[in-house]
Amino acid sequence: MSLIVRRPALRAVLLGAAAATALTAATSRAQTQPTGPGGQVPSPATQVDTAADPNAQVPQGAVQGIEDATDSSQPTNDIVVTGIRASLQSATNAKRNSVGFGDSIFAEDIGKLPATNLAETLNRIPGVRLNRDISGEGTQVSIRGLGPSFSKVLLNGTQFAVASDGGTNGTGGGNREVDLDFFPSELFTRLDVAKSATASTLEGGIAGTVNLRNARPFDKPGTHVTVVAQGAYTDTNDRVGPRGALVASHTFGDTFGILVGVAGVRQKTRIDGYDTVGFTDANLALCQPATGACNPGGNGFSFATSVPANVGRGLVTGAPVDLAATSGLPLSQLATAILPRLGRPVLTEGTRERISAIGAMEWRPSDALHFALDGIYAKSKRNYLRSNMNWQVRNSGPGTSPQSTGGMVPFDVEVDQNNVVTSGIFANSSFFSENSFFNQDTEFWNVTPSASWRPSDMLKIDLSANWGKSNFFREQPTFAFQTAPNSGVEVTYDNTTNSPQPIISANRDLGDPNLGWQWYRVNVSNVRRETETKGAHLDLMYGNDTLNVKFGAAYDEAARSVRAFDNTPAFQASVCGATCDGNSGSVPTGQIAQYLNRGVSNFGKLSSGQFGVTSFIIPDLNRLAQATNYAQFRDNAPEVRGSVTGGATGDVFEKVYGGYFEVNGVSALFGRELRANAGFRYVWTDQRVVGPSQIGNSIIDITADSNYEEVLPSANISYDLFPNLKLRFAVSKTLTRPDAGSILPGVTFSDPSAQIASAGNPTLQPYTSDNIDLGGEFYTGGAGYVGVSLFRKSINGFTATIQEQATFGSLNIPFSSLIQTQQNALTDRARAAGLAVDATPVSVNRPVNLQTLVIKGIEGTWNQPLDFVVKGLGFQANGTHITQDSDPVLIGGTQQTLFAPGVPRWGYNVQGYYENYGLSLSLNYVWQGDVIAANAPQNNLNVPLRADARGQLDLSAGYQLPFLDKAMRLTLDVLNITNKPLRTTIGYDNAAYSVYYPGRQVLVGLRASF
Repeated sequence: MSLIVRRPALRAVLLGAAAATALTAATSRAQTQPTGPGGQVPSPATQVDTAADPNAQVPQGAVQGIEDATDSSQPTNDIVVTGIRASLQSATNAKRNSVGFGDSIFAEDIGKLPATNLAETLNRIPGVRLNRDISGEGTQVSIRGLGPSFSKVLLNGTQFAVASDGGTNGTGGGNREVDLDFFPSELFTRLDVAKSATASTLEGGIAGTVNLRNARPFDKPGTHVTVVAQGAYTDTNDRVGPRGALVASHTFGDTFGILVGVAGVRQKTRIDGYDTVGFTDANLALCQPATGACNPGGNGFSFATSVPANVGRGLVTGAPVDLAATSGLPLSQLATAILPRLGRPVLTEGTRERISAIGAMEWRPSDALHFALDGIYAKSKRNYLRSNMNWQVRNSGPGTSPQSTGGMVPFDVEVDQNNVVTSGIFANSSFFSENSFFNQDTEFWNVTPSASWRPSDMLKIDLSANWGKSNFFREQPTFAFQTAPNSGVEVTYDNTTNSPQPIISANRDLGDPNLGWQWYRVNVSNVRRETETKGAHLDLMYGNDTLNVKFGAAYDEAARSVRAFDNTPAFQASVCGATCDGNSGSVPTGQIAQYLNRGVSNFGKLSSGQFGVTSFIIPDLNRLAQATNYAQFRDNAPEVRGSVTGGATGDVFEKVYGGYFEVNGVSALFGRELRANAGFRYVWTDQRVVGPSQIGNSIIDITADSNYEEVLPSANISYDLFPNLKLRFAVSKTLTRPDAGSILPGVTFSDPSAQIASAGNPTLQPYTSDNIDLGGEFYTGGAGYVGVSLFRKSINGFTATIQEQATFGSLNIPFSSLIQTQQNALTDRARAAGLAVDATPVSVNRPVNLQTLVIKGIEGTWNQPLDFVVKGLGFQANGTHITQDSDPVLIGGTQQTLFAPGVPRWGYNVQGYYENYGLSLSLNYVWQGDVIAANAPQNNLNVPLRADARGQLDLSAGYQLPFLDKAMRLTLDVLNITNKPLRTTIGYDNAAYSVYYPGRQVLVGLRASF
């Protein structure tokens, strides 16, 4: 027997249930609450405006009103509930009593969501998108489509910064964004996301402001100890790692309290994946070589012009190659057929450790005076081995280096309508094994003292200060080995299987240490990053809850430094000779095999499709490091301009002076409550940028000083149109400063194939945005509500990276300063085009300010307890739709429309929960649509980099043990239940740029609270 429910009937049932719940709640409020004029419930004197005061404390489980947590003497009539519903109730109350647009998450919710850090926790808020590391763990958050650097992240209401390098891949970061995987959820009690601005909130977040509030002793007066112990299993490596936390607090009466907490994790990590450094096409001489542009497109490699040795297939060594005959394609089509430059399986394996500690003290000598001191320390270590097996399409062709193969010979090549190669056989191929220590160490300290004094009922004074520092060091040497040139290696390329990545198969066993491996290259590369922030803020409020005036001043200072160290030339000469020919050095070619081992034999085991190469060599890097005296070269590496950082190097110093004026009021309009705030913030920024730049054969520091000021007005209004229907409206002007990494001067030439350079732009201007928000909520009772928000952001000066053409000579970089691989590649390209090296074309990526970018969107939210169906049952769902548009810009002589990267048109989050009889269950599904990760062109191909749409299903469950006063709770979290990979493509769905398989993670543990 089957039950069929038609959609109109289902909609009627749900709406009727919501209305019944709302009516019950309204009746209950009418019977228990006093009424004011017009039958309205008066605004409690202690209600908290969470948009204006992101540090305000709200006790969990409050169903009626929100009491001021800083005043424990206030009597309450709260109906207390616990668990998931308690946190949802607190979040609903905070939203209802705020005048602006925003959302909050409270401690019970944080502890019971399937989340390993604060980024994962924030992912459930509407309009918030998560950036994930290749391990699948959330690292940074984006609000309403704009990237992480457009969100101002605060710690206890003050600014801070974490030195990082953009995650496990080490792609470089601007350091305005904050890696939230650094902060475990167990040490925090409240997260606020403000999406509309107020004058009293620190500037810097066009997208929004996130405030992280750590635990404090008076959150729960008395003596309390919470212990969390978990084992975390990942199916990528079938290993279990420990996770744990301990938080203890004690209050001495009503005056003094202290809290300490520590949380840590040690996790064995293995990530199988596939990636490439982009796609390219062949450089075929279909026009006059003297023009330097024989073909449009990538021109990233050359096919063989004469038959290399050991090709076979009936071809005679040394004879001319008829590429049209062998490939089966006309030369005009073969010239634009695109292949991955370095298609490669990638194994990342090692250990990640993190330890975080907090300390908090509160002193309340009187009801009018409150002192607090918050401190946090965190340290993270990633010690990984990264091993790639690269199919060397890039730079294939006749060359001058010892590693040159003479070029591939294509057979039976097929392409689709986009000229993406779908299948083919490529004789005289070459592979190189690239292996690195990838060790990243990060430390972070932050201290925030604060004081609040209320000398009279009408006056309140808040004073706070902050100091924070963070250090980062990345060690990344590389030892790379190549199959012997012209040794008969042949690749079968199959891109027709609907696998997430193409199948690249070799006719040789690439896991055989005795295959005849030769040196390809070695390097020594280190990166250091440092950030330091400090500041002081003074806020004064005069008035009462009906009408008050706020004004204040702020001083914030931030210093960011990026330094690169490289000892590659000396190390290469010592290990394998100046050109890495392996005929000299500490490890000549004949000794390589003794350092090589067969790697994992089950590579790609979590892939839903196939992998061509599932086993490949991995060297014993510890033995190699010892044999080559690597540590000495690492410790004595000289500072360089920054090619090893993935971006420019230098220092950015900022001093920001701010002041604000704000009016807040509560009134009645037509017998209904009207709440509003309005004001303006004035900010002056003094900026100094120092970066190394090449002048002839010398490197000198270039200093660029600038300053700018802005007046940022804002207004927020909320109105109770009906007792359970609240309307909101907000307008504001907001500001975000450009990424520190984008404004550093100089040119970085880190591409081994010497085709693409990156340039900074110290003249970048800050972005300002004119914002309008309109929306409201219908409260259905308890934690339930249905909300809709419309928003529009018109951003002036938005930065996009564009690609321009230049000659190598115009970069002002001496040829002798390039690594040997770049010298060989540049020389080969110049010779193939019939040009001098200095006249060889190079693509330069440079950030520029666009004139305008308009982002428009709509958010919908429905939180609904379903106790009338099953006691303890409920759901919450939210969705976001975003569109964007920008003015056309002139790139390469053509008008192009660029977009903000990372903005999904659609995204939604659905959570169902049940909590009763000591059992709690939460099933959460988050989905976001595909996005443009980077604008075109990519590797000289006029296509963007795209990230696939992705949904992740997570489960969190717990059971309260019925003894020891129910102080112990068993927990189970299962993350990425459906084993979804992380995938990006170049322009087309069958042109996979990267695919990573983080796998599932299962956390089983015990949580005890005493």
